[in-house]
Amino acid sequence: MALKKKQDHYSGIGGQAVIEGVMMKNKDRYAVAVRTPDDDINVAVEEYNSFGGNNIFTRIPFLRGVFVFIDSMILGVKTLNYSASFYEEEELRKNRRQKKKLVDRVFGTKAEGVLTAVTVLFSIVLAVVIFMLLPYFIADFLRKFIVSETVIALIEGLLRIIIFILYLLLISLMNDIKRTFMYHGAEHKCINCLESGNPLTVENVTKASRQHKRCGTSFLFLVVFVSVILFMFIRAEEPILRLAIRILLIPVISGISYEIIRLAGRYNNIFIKIISAPGLMLQKLTTKEPSKEMIEVAIASVEAIFDWREYLLKEFGLEVPYEEEVDYYN
Repeated sequence: MALKKKQDHYSGIGGQAVIEGVMMKNKDRYAVAVRTPDDDINVAVEEYNSFGGNNIFTRIPFLRGVFVFIDSMILGVKTLNYSASFYEEEELRKNRRQKKKLVDRVFGTKAEGVLTAVTVLFSIVLAVVIFMLLPYFIADFLRKFIVSETVIALIEGLLRIIIFILYLLLISLMNDIKRTFMYHGAEHKCINCLESGNPLTVENVTKASRQHKRCGTSFLFLVVFVSVILFMFIRAEEPILRLAIRILLIPVISGISYEIIRLAGRYNNIFIKIISAPGLMLQKLTTKEPSKEMIEVAIASVEAIFDWREYLLKEFGLEVPYEEEVDYYN
């Protein structure tokens, strides 16, 4: 099946929602824009040094996805902590400073990196326990009543998908998460607006879709789905070995899922549409329609690290003069 290009207008930017804001990343630079309690927009721009550096393994298909996943986790934790600092109560801020002093005393200049690494590691372990091991142990218990290994594998896969969807449903009911999902929608809308060839104004962004094939929600669903397929065919008799396989194959699953999501962002055919459909549907849970103020924050984040006027001129032949002040509310 020949791959057909989705579009020639791939911007290369991506991002995520943070607390009352949006992080956007372009190559090695990222910006975090946060709507502060006094209603200003604070924008911070930083360089990001990849976890894998310039190692050759970071460019090898099916291996690079592991490094991209770790990078996204590290950057996600770092930018979430930054955005949260604007909304901490004084007592929490005081406790954080005390803890930071203690960690600084032990680890010195590496303190922030150590704290981020611990948070990322804890998040990964928690995700593995909930989405990988919990379905396995439930399915393993059912072996007392079900003889067929194929049926057991199907049940385990179905449980994994159900737990993932229930998790998204439950967190989407939380008020703070709802606002974060609105900023998530603003992030997607900004990227879709640009990749559709429209100037970055609030009016144009509002009209854009809040679903995007390169979304992290789609990636996570693919991780779950790919694991179901792999564990259907990779089996073992010994319980310890079955458990080890599920843990050891996590990098493989991440690598395969990344390659699929990468293709989905660049090409469009019946295969891509089918595998992208569940993730796009789940994005209806993880993205919400943003307010104009939220879109303004997302635009500020894009502008800090991406020359969208140059992009529109190069990709679409659309000139939006630099000397003209763009009215975001158009």
